[in-house]
Amino acid sequence: MTSRTTQTTVRFSHDFLLSNFDKPQPAGEYRVDHDEESIDGASWLAWRRVGSFIHLPAIGGRGAHQMVPTDPADLNAALEIDRGKSRTL
Repeated sequence: MTSRTTQTTVRFSHDFLLSNFDKPQPAGEYRVDHDEESIDGASWLAWRRVGSFIHLPAIGGRGAHQMVPTDPADLNAALEIDRGKSRTL
């Protein structure tokens, strides 16, 4: 089985809170890593996500760097809330 990690950057315009966080995180850009495994036996190349991690603090932020596991659905919901706040300003 082959594995890979893909990286994306997400941007929050406002402070945000994910379900596994103790406190809100400040607005900014955050790197997110997605660990994936290939699906064996398929006649085409397919990948299954097995984990996602957000890097804290924000890119360019100060403090100890850490990778925190996160649920992709929870992250997407927080991004949608952030976009909604931006539209109402």
